[in-house]
Amino acid sequence: MTGQSYSVYNAVYAVAHALHAMLTSSSKHRAIASSGKQKLLHPQVWQTQPLSLCNDPCNLGYNKIKIEGKPFCCYKCLNCPEGKIANQTDSDDCFPCPEESYPNKDQIVCIKKLTTFLTYKEPLGITLTSVAFFFSVISVVVLGIFIKHQHTPIVKANNRSLTYILLIALLFSFLCILLFIGQPDQVKCLMRQATFGILFSVALSCILGKTTIVLLAFMTTKPDSKMRKWVGKRLASIIVLSCSLVQTTICSVWLSISPPFPDSDMHSEAGEIVLECNEGSVMMFYIVLGFMGFLTFISFTVAFQARKLPDSFNEAKFITFSMFVFCSVWVLFVPTYLSTKGKYIVAVEVFSILASSAGLLGCIFFPKCYIIVLRPDLNRKKQLIKKQK
Repeated sequence: MTGQSYSVYNAVYAVAHALHAMLTSSSKHRAIASSGKQKLLHPQVWQTQPLSLCNDPCNLGYNKIKIEGKPFCCYKCLNCPEGKIANQTDSDDCFPCPEESYPNKDQIVCIKKLTTFLTYKEPLGITLTSVAFFFSVISVVVLGIFIKHQHTPIVKANNRSLTYILLIALLFSFLCILLFIGQPDQVKCLMRQATFGILFSVALSCILGKTTIVLLAFMTTKPDSKMRKWVGKRLASIIVLSCSLVQTTICSVWLSISPPFPDSDMHSEAGEIVLECNEGSVMMFYIVLGFMGFLTFISFTVAFQARKLPDSFNEAKFITFSMFVFCSVWVLFVPTYLSTKGKYIVAVEVFSILASSAGLLGCIFFPKCYIIVLRPDLNRKKQLIKKQK
């Protein structure tokens, strides 16, 4: 017998049982009314023999698997595969849960998935936000110190304007992580990566401008040097504007052809629907990171070349170390980012932004703030000239 024949077989016997029950009831009433005048049909006509099975019925969460060479009524029970359930006994097959649901432990029922994202209310979100605000305040304090002491030699040395732009870029870099925390929406998804990429490019171009000017300044000590005309604010402005413009153009193209958008990841985490920003074009995202990497490499190389120059008038040594910290953070970011799932992908990027920005802020500006605030006796032109000699 085939599986279809078995179903017909059961249906016929179900009808037979129903007819038997109906006729038995009718016969009893008829017998009472006619005082035994009509002889009843023998009930055995409609009785069926129990169907013999080779095994017990399959429990919930299992499906039947035919045993080769055995009758159709003999089968084995196999646990449903991952992601599927069987909510009836003796199920012929398991069926998957909808995308927004997942099977319970026993694979009997589907449970609705929880919606999740990196929020301000959970410990991780609170910690990252607190760190961002802390370093934002530090950036404002450092900027205030430099503005208050703007006429001192240590502030005037190595392009005061670039220092201000760098501090403002770092300030907004700390604050831009607020675009990464909370429920993703259209505005956040459009702005987060572009804002982060442009701000970091501005900061890195300021560092590149600082180190380039220092290096050229010591290369153009001869009065007749042709490179002397490039030393000054003009070169610094060209470096900052050109690098920032390139990154802005890349981000504009990205937002034009394949912009990021709010999305949901239903497969990375079992039992969770992770709300996230789909980057749209992954290639453009890595181009933005690649340009930042290029600026980092150039800045580090130039700073490394200038590290042994007299540090009374430049910060090349501190920039070199800060760029080493910056490179280390973002080199570790790539494999960590690719191996992380769910909302922790956002946490990894936020942490990398905070760590690299804090490295630039601390390594470049802490030594200068120490001299300005705690050792003002060293912040004098005579002292600096003497130290250089």
